[in-house]
Amino acid sequence: MSQGTAARRTGPVTGAAQVLVVMGVSGSGKSTVAALIAERLGWMFVDGDSFHSAEHVAMMHAGHALDDSDRAPWLARIAVWIQHRLEAGESGVVVCSALRRTYRDILTHGSRRVRLVYLEGDKATIAARLAARRGHFMSPLLLDSQFATLEAPGPDEHPIVVGITDPPEAIAERVVVELGADRSGASR
Repeated sequence: MSQGTAARRTGPVTGAAQVLVVMGVSGSGKSTVAALIAERLGWMFVDGDSFHSAEHVAMMHAGHALDDSDRAPWLARIAVWIQHRLEAGESGVVVCSALRRTYRDILTHGSRRVRLVYLEGDKATIAARLAARRGHFMSPLLLDSQFATLEAPGPDEHPIVVGITDPPEAIAERVVVELGADRSGASR
């Protein structure tokens, strides 16, 4: 895993640093939307998939779901990346399925400076996307297990929830607008 090649700094950061965790099941468009958000905001971007071990990538490619013990080191590596961004005063956007509340708690550590962006979609739409996708290690056979594991973020997690039916550019723009509205409301 090379974090240096996975992360990309796209511009200066102003104001208090924060990190967005773009989450959802495989095929919801996380990587595409997260990269667009990071580009629009001028924030660092990293795809959480780059933190998976080669062994776990091979397991998922073969259609085997990871269990919590498999996910633990992956989530810990992402949490360290998030913490380093905040400590350095650098805002960022990271992709992570973060399907369970316990996983999100590991990533956020209860900090309001780590914000969830939940890309919400129905199983039929996502199944069609996965069937058309080529070259990704995540097997479409894992979609059922992803939905079985999914615990949608609750209101107490303060997520930005966006449906996935619009084009990625429109989804990213909605997130940026909502994030800006939230920040201006918080400064009042």
